[in-house]
Amino acid sequence: MPLFDVILGARKAPQSAKVKESEAYLKEHPALKGKLDAALNACLAAQGRAWPEVVEPIAYISGALCVTPYLASNLEILGAEEMRLATLLVTIGQTHLFADWPAAGKRDEEKHALFTQLHTLDSSYPGGLRAYYASAKKLLSEAKAGCNPLGEWTPEVPSGQRVSAGSEHFFALEKAGMDVIGQTAFVLVAGGLGERLGYKGIKIALPVDSVSGKSFMQWYAEYILAFQARCCRGGRTIQLAIMTSDDTHARTLAFLESNKYFGLALAQVTLIKQEKVAALMDNEAHFARASRSFLLDTKPHGHGDVHHLLWSSGLATAWGKAGVRYVSFFQDTNALAFRAMACLLGVSVKSRLEYNSLTVPRMPGEAVGGIARLMRPDGASMTVNVEYNQLDPLLRATVSPEGDVADASGYSPFPGNINVIAIELGPYLKILEQTGGSMPEFVNPKYNDAERTRFNKPTRVESMMQDYPKLLGIGARVGFTQLDRWICFSPVKNAVADAAFKAAKKSLPECAASGEADMYLASA
Repeated sequence: MPLFDVILGARKAPQSAKVKESEAYLKEHPALKGKLDAALNACLAAQGRAWPEVVEPIAYISGALCVTPYLASNLEILGAEEMRLATLLVTIGQTHLFADWPAAGKRDEEKHALFTQLHTLDSSYPGGLRAYYASAKKLLSEAKAGCNPLGEWTPEVPSGQRVSAGSEHFFALEKAGMDVIGQTAFVLVAGGLGERLGYKGIKIALPVDSVSGKSFMQWYAEYILAFQARCCRGGRTIQLAIMTSDDTHARTLAFLESNKYFGLALAQVTLIKQEKVAALMDNEAHFARASRSFLLDTKPHGHGDVHHLLWSSGLATAWGKAGVRYVSFFQDTNALAFRAMACLLGVSVKSRLEYNSLTVPRMPGEAVGGIARLMRPDGASMTVNVEYNQLDPLLRATVSPEGDVADASGYSPFPGNINVIAIELGPYLKILEQTGGSMPEFVNPKYNDAERTRFNKPTRVESMMQDYPKLLGIGARVGFTQLDRWICFSPVKNAVADAAFKAAKKSLPECAASGEADMYLASA
């Protein structure tokens, strides 16, 4: 007996007028009824579930029956995959997405475009849209309740290496790092445009300085080629992966091709494209629609996706087979990062670290995450980045009534994370195999009422690449390397007006002009 008939036969709940209308329509269109039956089977198969022991038939299908009136006059234009996706959306409470669809023959291309988008979103997120919805519901519920994700933890000052640039210790670490830099792969996180800077192009195309006119991408490529010339033999190359996004992928590829990859071999550069996730319009995790469109409103999931992409693409595995020992991650507009790369890797080698964060001295309250060792009453501990807006409240609630204050050095005892990271590849591959590279997630909705029921604008589930240590077990070797800011950190991320405002407030401007000036200072 077809699955659809089994479901209808088992249904005991009262039938609404819409359900009866749906059933009547499908009885008149047996081919469409068979298509729906196939789609339901596909839904179950995609979840790896048996029928009907694991899934409650009525709960599973009632939504699909209720939504059929919205889709009834469009069923004839939907393929099997589109039927599967429609059924999936219904079963996770997203019927509003079809509520104003006109009959078949009107705006059909837009309807198919929605399903094309849904297919991408479903296939790119680990576990698909059902898993994304479940994660969103849980996180939004916790956010509404005011749950503190760090509520069980007490912060301590972490252990790490604080290194003075130019010292004998620094040069010894650089030497140790250069010994493995030929066995290191680099990952450039470059998913954003330069809109915040008042620049419409990709940020890696921005010039590092006005004298040479070299772009950030050329600057990074030349460093990699210099490392390669000094440290690699027998035709070995240093691999570079660039994480792009919908906004930057095509432009990044065109930029590389038009500049002949800045001397890098085509085979040593891989672009891994990050997809977006559905925006959420309320605490029930209803997907938001784009303005005047059937398409979903989508937003970036955060740079935590880089770990999943390295795993799902097979790139990390291929690097392991090729003898790569370390993977180093860096951001798109911090040209000074490569000046500290050898030292960072040297600390990783000498301290046998699985995960090593490059850090700088951090002023109390500065809008930079702080590295902290977190302790739990059961004895568990982890050394992780704590976002600046969480660190001060956490300190006040636990060990420091004054919050995030300076120590005798004049800086916060919690070093500033700058998202330049070195990870040992062997242990990394094991964690990727266990987790698929999925990072811990969070939501950050902006409410416009005291009851936390309405959002100012749609939010989304996010992840951060620096949360990787949260996946590690007890005894994991996690540390940090701290260098003075002048040698390793001067990001270009603010437009001129914003930079002037920050400078007037005695904050770092972090704009193109300050980035260029800091380059000259570091080279003096």
